[in-house]
Formats: sequence, structure tokens, C-alpha cells
Amino acid sequence: MLKKKNIAWMLVLMFVAGIALAGCGGNSAKTANGGKVLVFAQGSDPRGLDPAYVDDGESAKIMNQIYEGLVRYKPGSTEIEPLLATEWSVSPDGKEWTFKLRKNVKFQDGTPFNAQAVKFSIDRQLPPQRKDDMPYAAFVYDGVKKVEVVDDYTVKIIMEKPNAAFLANMAMALAAPIVSPAAVKKYGDKFVEHPVGTGPYKFVKWDKGQQIELTAFDGYWGEKPKVGKVVYKFVKENSVRASELMTGSVDIMDGVDANDVKTLESKGIKMIKSPGMNINYMGFFTYKKPFNNLLLRKAISMAINRQNLVDYLYQGNATVAANGMLPDFIPGYAKDIKTYDYNPEEAKKLLAEAGYPNGFEFTAITYSNPRPYNPVNGEKLAAAIQAELAKIGVKMNIKSYPWKEYKQVLFDGEGDAYFYGWIGDNGDADNFLMLLDSKEIKDSLNSSKYANPKYDALLEEGRTTLDPAKRVTIYHEAQKLIAEDAPWVFISHSVDMAAARPNIKGFALHPTGIHWLDVVSKE
Repeated sequence: MLKKKNIAWMLVLMFVAGIALAGCGGNSAKTANGGKVLVFAQGSDPRGLDPAYVDDGESAKIMNQIYEGLVRYKPGSTEIEPLLATEWSVSPDGKEWTFKLRKNVKFQDGTPFNAQAVKFSIDRQLPPQRKDDMPYAAFVYDGVKKVEVVDDYTVKIIMEKPNAAFLANMAMALAAPIVSPAAVKKYGDKFVEHPVGTGPYKFVKWDKGQQIELTAFDGYWGEKPKVGKVVYKFVKENSVRASELMTGSVDIMDGVDANDVKTLESKGIKMIKSPGMNINYMGFFTYKKPFNNLLLRKAISMAINRQNLVDYLYQGNATVAANGMLPDFIPGYAKDIKTYDYNPEEAKKLLAEAGYPNGFEFTAITYSNPRPYNPVNGEKLAAAIQAELAKIGVKMNIKSYPWKEYKQVLFDGEGDAYFYGWIGDNGDADNFLMLLDSKEIKDSLNSSKYANPKYDALLEEGRTTLDPAKRVTIYHEAQKLIAEDAPWVFISHSVDMAAARPNIKGFALHPTGIHWLDVVSKE
């Protein structure tokens, strides 16, 4: 087995070495900093590059180089610091937020950034302009009534109700970034492929299925990027990305397979690790048969040995999500709440009680590429769980799709169950718990289409409560409901991992899954 793996690695390395000189790392016109090009390899194309219309990390990582919001997260944490807003204040009742804006900032199309641009970016995501395919709008702007331009560099956001997480939401890479009004009007529906923001890098071109090219924005208001050109290269297989990293065809990669860590380190590659603000799960379509039956959801949950999955698939680079969806460092995490533990004999009893003494058959959909919360990819995870369920007489059929196609079939509700995950956006408990809020069904974030009025009421109470201690108590009760109802099998929290060549300096992972490449140098 070991010999076969070594031979496979050698073949991959020989292949990659043969094409490395033709790869994107060694081409291109001269750019700033001596013509250096920084190549980042990720698992798939983004779904798009308009922050109002996407909901995935592959999109967020790239958009974070192009756009900026009013505020941003500090490196390494979810504390908030100024960005396009230099200062802000909130009224005592939490219903009026006033932002003072940075002056002398331009969008990458040369148009000025001002309060009118902020109003435009938010207004298009509020009713009546909001569209059904704006997945994050309802979440980020929850409670927002209207936006008022006080003057060219002051904007006021009026809330219908307080939102305890609002400022953290405004730092997110999805929905919150400010877009060029002129570019949106120019490109219309095609703006999703022609992004224009105020960030340190501007968009050049997108070769679908291959790469996206960015170049340093000469008119950027802040410190100029250390490398003049960035290429995001799309390579589905973890092992191929790792091979290209070792040969120098790419400079940085994410989605590192646990099986490749030792090999990479032996070649002098730097591993970057941080605790993952994520959840890896198997979801049930709770609104239709067979998984509208709680007994079946509990049976499947008890039939899966999550510790074995973590040990076998992730080799110490993940932890079992024993207490539900929240990572243990999120305020509101409830360590005293337990999800359904591995108990195959009890699972069989539940199957019989539900009317399936000889088991049953269902279809689960999954994704073919790696994800930060599941770096081995959805197919491997699904296959491992398929084997577990066979032990109690349950046959799980698997249908796999590339990432972009997968998002659509998931939204359409194909099959009976699905594999998915979540990367926290802002460090707030609500950002995880809202994934099962019934009002997020329409916006596609609640993929299970789970609905529990008591749970919804608790989340609403938590959002509008400004006292942190009271919010924790509310969220503990919400997590207890979810643990009992089992709309998901809570599998694991993955350690965030990336890898970089030794000549790359300054690259760091952020808990939200994004990164900043303008601070990265290539020596």
C-alpha cells in the first residue's frame, strides 16, 4: 500500500514538473515588485464575484482582495477595526448606527467612494430591491429599515430593531462589502463576473475552470500590495495542489489533506494551522420523507462513529462536534449539551420502532472538491458514512457534484440527505445557529428546511438582546432544542490548514476562512 502511494506521488510530481514552466506561476507580463506573481491554489472556481449574490468561501477569499467594507476584522481575531469607515457610533437603543467615512478613496473604475455608494450597496439588498438569490442579505442586514446619507462622508443606518451582531456582520466578506454603483449599473447581471471595489487588488480576467487574475490597484488609498499580481488557480485534487506547491508552480494552497502534511513538511513547505471556526455535517431534508421522521434522524446519527471518522479521515486535524454546531471558543458554546452518541444497537431499535426493522434505502448528495471544514472532500466522507450505515442495514446511495453544480442541486433539494459545512463569518453564535432558522429557508442558508417556532423565537430574542450574558443563556436553550431534533449529524470541527513555500512571508489564515494577500511578500 505504501509503495503504491509513493509511486503515485512520483508520477504526479513528474507530471507537474513537466508543466510547471508553462503554469501560471511563470508566465504573465511584468508587474510591480520585479514582476513577481503570487499564485494561490484552491479547490474550485468561485460561484461569483458580486458579494450580494454568493454564499461560499471560494468566492469570499477572492472578493476579499477586491472589495472592502465599512469595517474589518483584525488579523487573527473577530475584533472589529476601521476600514472604509474611520469611526462609528450607535444610539442607546441600538437602532441608529452612524458611520464617518474615509475620504479620498476611489473605486477601481476611478469613481469616488462616498456615502451615496454605501447607500447604494445596502439598498440593493433591502426590500423592495432585494432578490431571492441574494443569500446573505437577510442575515447581514437583519433589522435594517433604511439608509440615510447625512453628507458625502457620513451615513446613518436606521434599524427597525436592535441587532446585537450588526457591527460584526458589517465586517463580513459576503453582502457587506461596498461595490461601485457605476460598475453595477454598467455590467448589470454580469457584474458577478466583473467586480469593482476599493480594495488593494483589481480584477483582470477569469478563465473559467482554470484561474482568476488580479493586479495591484495603483489608486489604492492604503499601503500598496507587496506583490503586484495575484493568480488564483483552481485545482480540484488536494494531492495535485500539494505537488504543484512542492515544484513551485504555486506559492500557497489551502485545503491541505491530512495525508499530505508530512510529505509537504519534509520538502521544506511551511504548514499554517489555526483552530477552525467551522462545522462539518451531514444534513437531513427534514421537510419530506423519510427524514421528516425524528426516529430515523436519531437512528442515522447513532449509527455513525464520528470519532473513527475524525481519526481515520482527518488524522488529528479535527475534533468531534460532540456538543453541536458551535466550536468551543465561540461565546455561547454549551459544553453540557450532548448530541446523539455512537450506539449502533440503539440505532437498530429506533429503525424498528420507526417501522423499518430491516433497514431502508435513501440517497445523499455530496460535493466532489475539498472544503476547509472537510479537506478530504465530500465524496470520501460520504463513502465512509455509507460503510457505517451498511452495518445497521441502511443503504445510502451517493450522488456527487462539482461545487458550483452542487450548490444548485442542494438548493433544489435533490435526494434525501446531503453533506455540507459552514465557516463562521463573524465569531457570533447567531452566525452558526441561524443556519436552522426557518426564515433562512427562502435564502437557502437553511438547507435542511428545518422549522421549529420555539427555536426561531429563541434566535430572535438572542439577536435583539444586547446583554452578552443573557444572550448566552438564550443560545444554550436553542442548542438544546437542536441537539434533540437532530436535523444534522454534527460530525467535526476541522483545523484550518494552508501551506506555503519557504520564500512566502506574511501569509496567515483568519478564523472566518478569508485571508489578505496584499500583506504577503514573495522573496
